[in-house]
This record gives sequence, structure tokens and C-alpha cells, in this order.
Amino acid sequence: MTNDALITQLLPEWTQFRDRAAAGDPAGGTACAAWTTRDVVAHQAGNAVELARVLSAHLAGRPVPKTRSFEEREPPFRQLGDDDRLAALERAVDDLARVLEAGLDQPDTWVPWTGRRMKVAWFGEHMRSELILHRWDLVGDDPVGTELLGQPWMTTHSVDAVGEPLLRRGAAGLADSEFTGRLRAPGQPDVLLTGGSRPGITLADADPGAPADLRTDPAARVLLLWGRTPGDPSRLVSDAGPERLGRLRALLSGY
Repeated sequence: MTNDALITQLLPEWTQFRDRAAAGDPAGGTACAAWTTRDVVAHQAGNAVELARVLSAHLAGRPVPKTRSFEEREPPFRQLGDDDRLAALERAVDDLARVLEAGLDQPDTWVPWTGRRMKVAWFGEHMRSELILHRWDLVGDDPVGTELLGQPWMTTHSVDAVGEPLLRRGAAGLADSEFTGRLRAPGQPDVLLTGGSRPGITLADADPGAPADLRTDPAARVLLLWGRTPGDPSRLVSDAGPERLGRLRALLSGY
């Protein structure tokens, strides 16, 4: 039996994602062009299982296993029927919540994850961010998604806990290794991006004296960082010119 109260406490966005995934056609398309709803559910189940597997090893004092790739962890869930896949995701989220609870007393401890490190506290944040982002993939722009995406911690987590991997694919296509860009959203720090052979992403205090290549609302900026575009392009404002803006958008290609 799942511990719904614990899931709600530690992964509060779970219900919004689950309800939307359950209500949609499993074969329905999503904003991830190659994925249907059933593929997104399999991806989320793989995320929850892997986050719990790696973090539980750390918390138990065992050697932390190498993080498995999407190709390794998702196939068992893709092979299930649609109802069984959703049930498996719910069990995986419940298991993850219990592991997250066990790590509440060491939030700032570093743990290896996908070739980098994440703090224990970021494991829960990462699953929450996946629930928010992939809910948007299923629903598109709506008031709930805009509110969730626009939370300051979503930008901070994207930059601090994920960072350079978000730019790796886009940077590989940029010949200009010196390219830098600035994304601005009201009420939040600026996001600074570097392309080329050593891509980087950092937060900086908003500097009205420094021109921003692209200005947008906080929710749309998070979507951009993850290689997505809001349904209403007028939310993106730029005076950088087509060449520079084109390079910036190329850098923001996502995984």
C-alpha cells in the first residue's frame, strides 16, 4: 500500500502528473516528439527507480552504483500494459519517497549521479522537476504548469543540479567556443550560458546594466533550459538580432 501522505509531502507534484497521465490516451502524442504518453510514463518510472537505487545505496553505506542510462532502465516499463505501467510508476514513486525520507537528515551530502554529483536534497528536487516538466509535455501551457515551472527553485535546480548536460548537445553544434548568452526573467537571477567546447551555465545577480539576449517569464525560461518552447512565442522577447538569438536557441537544444 502506498504512503500517499509521504508522497504528497516529498513529491507534491506527483498527483498533477499522475492524474494527467492517467486521463490521456496512452498512445497520444506529447511535446517530446518521439514519445507518446506511455513512453513518458515509462521514462518517469525509470527515473524514480534509478534515483531510489542510487540514493538508497549511499544511505545504506554501500558503494554507490553507476547510474544506469535511460536505455537500460526504461525497457522493463515499456513492455508492460498501460494500466500495469501506471501502477508500476506509482509503486516506484512510493519507494522513492521512502528513500527520500531516510535522507532528510543529510541534505547537503554529495552523491555520484550520471557522471557528476548531486546533493541528497537534489534527488527529491530532481524527481519533482521531472514531474513538472513532463506534465507540461503532456498538457502544454496551462495555469498549473506555468505556476509550477515558474517557481524559483526550478531554475536553481536546473542550473546547479543539472547544469552543463543541458547544453552539451547544443554546444556541440556551435563552432564559436566564446559564445555567451544571458537569459533574464523578472524577480529572479539571470542565467548565463557559455557555448562551444566547454559549455557552462551559472546564475548571476540580475544586472539591469548588462543586456540580456532573451527576456521572458520564469516558467518559459525553465522550458528553454530544457530544450522546450512555450506555446506562445510572444513570451520570448529579444533585441539580440537573428544571428545571435539563433545561436542562443541552438545552444538551448536540451538533452
